Amino acid sequence: MDEQSINGIINVRKERGYTSFDVVAKLRGILKTKKIGHTGTLDPDAEGVLPVCIGKATRVCELLTDKDKEYEAVLLLGRTTDTQDVTGTTLSEAEVHMSQEEVQRAVLSFVGSYDQIPPMYSALKVNGRKLCDLARAGVEVERAARPVTIHDITLLEVNLPRIRMRVHCSKGTYIRTLCHDIGITLGCGGCMESLLRTRVAGFRLEHSYTLAELQQMKDAGAIEEAVIPVDSVFGRLPVVTARRSCEKLLYNGNKLPAAAWRQNGDTGVSEASDRSQFRVYDEAGHFIGIYEYLVAEQVLKPVKMFW
Repeated sequence: MDEQSINGIINVRKERGYTSFDVVAKLRGILKTKKIGHTGTLDPDAEGVLPVCIGKATRVCELLTDKDKEYEAVLLLGRTTDTQDVTGTTLSEAEVHMSQEEVQRAVLSFVGSYDQIPPMYSALKVNGRKLCDLARAGVEVERAARPVTIHDITLLEVNLPRIRMRVHCSKGTYIRTLCHDIGITLGCGGCMESLLRTRVAGFRLEHSYTLAELQQMKDAGAIEEAVIPVDSVFGRLPVVTARRSCEKLLYNGNKLPAAAWRQNGDTGVSEASDRSQFRVYDEAGHFIGIYEYLVAEQVLKPVKMFW
């Protein structure tokens, strides 16, 4: 595969000590390509899944950022810091005296939706400035709480003052802040000791590659083995194929009337609800983009083009 023609997603295992920007910069050097972007920041001390989009796949970056995620985290009770993790300056310390039942009850009370206040040490912007830059300058600003959803928490190990847990959560959730909030609930304070992201949407840790492994694959001419086709992100959507006679409409990004496509299997486009989405391909099997069905017009309208 010609590196310049790569269009797809690589599931990178970010290692501790790298920023997400570092990963993108190093992968840009490995692949010798400029069009590349990551799908959600991981703190430098965090590890795990960081899907990186290359070429035309950069158009799905924001879609992957919006997906749910799964983490393994270690919460250290009895200490609070200004960064809400162990790298920060200690603000308070307390004895940890509680039963495992009390710990479990407090941790699981966060399952569901709750309003989370983003930490000062984050990349969120207020009036055009990153919160982390303001924090480093000694400035703290009021942050509005944002709704997040904790789909599930599994306690993997409770060895006080440490709790190791698996968290399945919505986009925008700060695990550091979750650890901080659990500490407040328990009355002793807490901060995050370590973080491993194990999943982003369908991208899992066991199928990820370190930068060193990707360099070896590139040197061996096997980098294509690590590239995931962009349409795999939309695997849940049914498939429609445009007829060859209407491919001019297809390639120009026009709406596709009913005569312009054939249905694959039991797709049932004409019976679909308004704005139902479909993956559209040409007769040669090339992925063209995501379309939505407009019932009133009985046409497929482009939503996101990848051709």
